Amino acid sequence: MKIVDAQVHIWGPNTPERPWPARAEPHREPLGKDELLAEMDKAGVDGAIIVPPSWEGDRNDLANEAARAHPTRFATMGRFDPEAPGATGQLADWKKQPGMLGVRFTFHTEVLRQPLLDGRFDWVWGELEKRGIPAMVLFHHEYMHLADKVAERYPGLRLVLDHLGLKSGKGVTEAMNFATLDNVLALARRPNVAAKVSAMPCYAADKTYPFKSVHPHIRRVFDAFGPKRTFWGTDLSRLPCSYRQGVTMFTEEMPWLKGSDLEDVMGRGVCEWLGWKL
Repeated sequence: MKIVDAQVHIWGPNTPERPWPARAEPHREPLGKDELLAEMDKAGVDGAIIVPPSWEGDRNDLANEAARAHPTRFATMGRFDPEAPGATGQLADWKKQPGMLGVRFTFHTEVLRQPLLDGRFDWVWGELEKRGIPAMVLFHHEYMHLADKVAERYPGLRLVLDHLGLKSGKGVTEAMNFATLDNVLALARRPNVAAKVSAMPCYAADKTYPFKSVHPHIRRVFDAFGPKRTFWGTDLSRLPCSYRQGVTMFTEEMPWLKGSDLEDVMGRGVCEWLGWKL
């Protein structure tokens, strides 16, 4: 079974030569490709999809470098700024970048969401659909209807819902997060929408492995989206357990997830969805 993590971040330090925009806080100290590779080897993870983090801005240089150096281990869902100079022409050659599978947009903060609400993304969705470029999108539950509208209007565009739209931070509880999970499950009716059951230990009420309190929620997602549209991932840089435990939580602690279904959830499904011939 090939195990492929549907989301990891790598990033460098905030320096005058490579400054970050002031729009998000990092999970931890910088995490580079070599450290990530070592962690993957210890955990038994064959491949990982790099999602450049929002705190670095709309740049993909480190992800592209990692995919170029290790094409059988890394691929990228890159950041794209629809208002950057020459943006309208960038998508034509988007997939020619090393390991580039698609794009990733984050709409989970007011600053990041405003361009979408202002209509500055309107042209992007049709261009992605036209060129067969999938997108990972991060919406919280109260804005999930916006993702639904995109999926409905552009049925040929493959969308992946990140982290089930869950929130993290002070005062956010598991009960609060999953009370509105139906907002996510409703999108399972769209055949062009998939869901990432990523970073699940981060949202568990019980803070120790194997984080059984979130298992029933994962089962609900699996039952709604099916094995081909339910993608395991860790968001490793904020995982509250070892990388190996992030794997075995799914491969050993959920008896209902087995056989071909397990292979789909643990990597085959996301590779097929994004077109990564690993």
